[in-house]
Amino acid sequence: MICDDAQIRDRGMAARGRFAPAAPAMLKFLLQGLRRPLTESPPPNDPELAALAASLDQTARKRLGRSLSIRQVDAGSCNGCELEIHALNNAFHDLERFGLRFVASPRHADVLLVTGPVTKNMKEALERTWRATPDPKWVVAVGDCGADAGVFAGSYAVVGGVASVIPVDLVIRGCPPSPTDLLRGLLTLLRT
Repeated sequence: MICDDAQIRDRGMAARGRFAPAAPAMLKFLLQGLRRPLTESPPPNDPELAALAASLDQTARKRLGRSLSIRQVDAGSCNGCELEIHALNNAFHDLERFGLRFVASPRHADVLLVTGPVTKNMKEALERTWRATPDPKWVVAVGDCGADAGVFAGSYAVVGGVASVIPVDLVIRGCPPSPTDLLRGLLTLLRT
């Protein structure tokens, strides 16, 4: 059907007239949304968390002469551990303020945080990542799956835990371990 300008204009007027009573309500709703703060309130300061992260930064600087660089490697996990690792970078934990940082390349990393059971498809990639990481390097197996393949042990697609493919310096147990457990584990690693 081809419409001329008059028909389009008439339809638009009819539509505006039909929805006119809702317009003030919608405008009120939108204006109320603008009055509220756009972000959440800042998280409460946790002195224990701050002390733990500051201690980790001091130990890293003493041991390495600089801050700690971390490369996270997913070797086939369910992403539960990754969510907790990503929480280390959110506004609540904010590792960057303590000098700890995640890097995009294993060539810039001091620590490899490996999550999940090592699948057959990821075995070679994990080995190459480990070889690309400069010495001194540490490997941390994160979660129950990283330790011994967890609930995926015996699967046709799984090689095993991280230690079955590359040498592991520390295991942080949990399904998944909390961000605080991850910080404690990294501190333990640097103090040994």
